[in-house]
Amino acid sequence: MAGVLDTVNQRTQLVGENRLELLLFRVNGPQVYGINVFKVREVLQCPKLTMLPGSHPVIRGVAHLRSGTTTIMDMSMATGNAPLQNLESAFTIITEYNGQTQGFLVAGVDRIINMNWENIHPPPEGTGRDHYLTAVTEVDNHLVEIIDVEKILAEVSPINEEISEGVVSEDMQAAARQKKVLIVDDSKIARKQITRCLEHIGVEVVALNDGKQCWEHMLSIVDNDERLQDHYLMLISDIEMPEMDGYTLTTRVRSDSRMTDFFVVLHSSLSGVFNKAMVEKVGADDFIAKFDPDILAERVVKQLES
Repeated sequence: MAGVLDTVNQRTQLVGENRLELLLFRVNGPQVYGINVFKVREVLQCPKLTMLPGSHPVIRGVAHLRSGTTTIMDMSMATGNAPLQNLESAFTIITEYNGQTQGFLVAGVDRIINMNWENIHPPPEGTGRDHYLTAVTEVDNHLVEIIDVEKILAEVSPINEEISEGVVSEDMQAAARQKKVLIVDDSKIARKQITRCLEHIGVEVVALNDGKQCWEHMLSIVDNDERLQDHYLMLISDIEMPEMDGYTLTTRVRSDSRMTDFFVVLHSSLSGVFNKAMVEKVGADDFIAKFDPDILAERVVKQLES
């Protein structure tokens, strides 16, 4: 355990093409869950918690840590299960999503594993197990479920999804109705947030679930001797996705002469530990941290004006 705790911060600085490192943990029972180490700031035993009257039931309290006051949520409750009982033996995974720091209580932390995104798959359809899942994989012949943390955060602490008045003019909305934007994100809640934002601008949205699906969709267009630009204004892609991540997707786009000039924006909650040099390396046109509807809208408007 000490090895896991000592190396989490170091490993969060690693960025690789189509690979990820998962921190494995348990909540209640034997099921193993995973969270991308890039989102993890540190792991520690449950700190002293101060209760917040009137807070969401999932929030077990706040802790005073090095980064200031941090909200601590019960990962078991957040995924629809019974609350953790023995907090003295529990661990807290401190994470950063969308520029905000939060902690998740878990029963136990196992280890860190290095995997390829090709071995991470979308949750099976129709199983009824994917409500809080963004992906699944297999480790040592056991199913590992990867939590859709963005969905949890949207339920516990909803963010503003409305575009501010004046960001998009009526003339721009009229021009946008002639355009389509391709988006790809493995999180259901993220797809809904982005779609609502772009539809308010006026563009039509085509939303896909992972990088491999997006790549095959784009290939089907150019293989038919058609230009991507004639179908879509731009691509807005998440970075962390099963099958194929956003880095690899962008690299493939830039490596195909038929897609070289297609406008690609990487859109990710990997804000605090995000390596911008990687965006430049793969050739993305821009990076936007999740989720600010005004910034996203302004980027689409800028592309409409170009």
